[in-house]
Amino acid sequence: MKYFGAHVSASGGVENAPLNAQAIGAKAFALFTKNQRQWVAAPLTAQSIDAFKANCARLGFAPNHILPHDSYLINLGHPDDEAIEKSRAAFLDEMQRCEVLGLDRLNFHPGSHLREISEEACMQRIAESINRTLDKTHGVTAVIENTAGQGSNLGYRFEQLAYIIDRVEDKSRVGICIDTCHAGAAGYELTTVEGCEQTFAELDRIVGLKYLRGMHLNDMTKPTGSHIDRHTPLGEGYLGLTVFQYIARDPRFDDLPLVLETPDESRWPDEIRLLYSFT
Repeated sequence: MKYFGAHVSASGGVENAPLNAQAIGAKAFALFTKNQRQWVAAPLTAQSIDAFKANCARLGFAPNHILPHDSYLINLGHPDDEAIEKSRAAFLDEMQRCEVLGLDRLNFHPGSHLREISEEACMQRIAESINRTLDKTHGVTAVIENTAGQGSNLGYRFEQLAYIIDRVEDKSRVGICIDTCHAGAAGYELTTVEGCEQTFAELDRIVGLKYLRGMHLNDMTKPTGSHIDRHTPLGEGYLGLTVFQYIARDPRFDDLPLVLETPDESRWPDEIRLLYSFT
């Protein structure tokens, strides 16, 4: 069974996210558990935690269909020692917030070398950041999102995701999230059925689909291989609808949070209905 949804607002408290998801016809959702543009946030209150869990249970949202995302400020591969410790502290807080909410995964962008250290050194730092955080938390999987390769961001090649995973000590608590816009922008062919088959076969061979913990479903405003991370509504960009039809019909992507991050929130109900029409 497919679980389509969107990255919904948690404004006014995390307990509102499942309500916002239900309102658009979602069976899965993503959220920020704190303001994604601030380093520090007040701890979640017991009232918010209890209300979030109650709303999820009442509306039928299981933890494995919820894909929280960490702050965009965090860079787990930062070349500066002081800066990376700040990111690691923030990432630990994000994982602990998921832990108290009863969530079992946290999606994050791997990190950037800022052109100050090698890609390999940066990826080693990312893996070490993950290991340190997993040692201090329980039950939450660190889910690495592929990137478009914009600027100095790593994680745009499947080989880079595999390199990081290979160096994570607890393989049971590391996974990946594939963003369709990011994959296309990074140069992976997703505009045809043949391209989708080749790309996902390559992902399985290099990383392993056993690590897949969620997907972001986004069309892209720039052509394949642009390395530009710009999302657009489904079917209105350079990807077209083929990849979304492919994902909707492929049982390998069942029982995962498949969430929209397309820019027009008012269109999410229609886009979710469109996705379900493909199944």
